[in-house]
Amino acid sequence: MAALTSEQLDELQSFIKDWLRHSGRTQSDLRRALRASSIRMPVLLDELDRTYRRDGLVGLAERLCAIEAVWQSEDQGGVGSADAAPAVEDSLGQLDLLLEEIRLEVGDG
Repeated sequence: MAALTSEQLDELQSFIKDWLRHSGRTQSDLRRALRASSIRMPVLLDELDRTYRRDGLVGLAERLCAIEAVWQSEDQGGVGSADAAPAVEDSLGQLDLLLEEIRLEVGDG
């Protein structure tokens, strides 16, 4: 599959920044989840682009959902998780909605 376009990478970067902010995570957390070599956004985007080229848009969304699920399970065992749980559930719900929308688009295309 072809790589993401520069416009798609810009949109992905914006999404990732919003997602991290809303979930209370950092680029360092995402780096660990992706097993990337750096916390720099271009490196993280490159890793996500590799996922897209290998598995397509559905694979990319599934990988992000899997990361969110891991983070949610980590948060459930942490201190103050009751306060963070609604935000985590909201962000996971947003990722699930995104995945469903992608699946519908892929099915139509």
